[in-house]
Amino acid sequence: MADNPKVPKSKHNPFRGFLDVMSEMNRAQEEWMTRGHSGSGGGRSHAAAYVPPADIYAIHNDLYVRCELAGVRREDVSVTVASNVLTISGERHSELNDDEVLYYTRERVYGAFRRSMILPDGVDQSDITASVRNGLLELRVAGGAATKPQSIEIVDENDDT
Repeated sequence: MADNPKVPKSKHNPFRGFLDVMSEMNRAQEEWMTRGHSGSGGGRSHAAAYVPPADIYAIHNDLYVRCELAGVRREDVSVTVASNVLTISGERHSELNDDEVLYYTRERVYGAFRRSMILPDGVDQSDITASVRNGLLELRVAGGAATKPQSIEIVDENDDT
């Protein structure tokens, strides 16, 4: 099969298959603690958990994270980095009093959220910026996309030559 010159070749994606394991573990622990580990309902389910959608991409050597935070006030969001783990956390509150409202449909999800990702080695944690505009949080990690994967040679120990 010949290469199509009009189709760009794919680049290495260090976040391919990225699973937000830390966020899921934190959510599960929080739910377990809230329910008193009795196994009965009451907590939010995984399907109902508020997980803001995010895009992670690179422009030149910089890594960008854009996270949709519609309805979340800036003061209700925290961005931290520790031990090369970047975490966006916060809470989206309902503007309505649930005791006074009769919902016919309720699809929006509220509550605490947390998204975490491991940054590539060599990132200067002091060179991370964050801004919000129209409900879109954008983080820029300077040099975060500059690290390239290192290839490790596999030695065939069965080779007698």
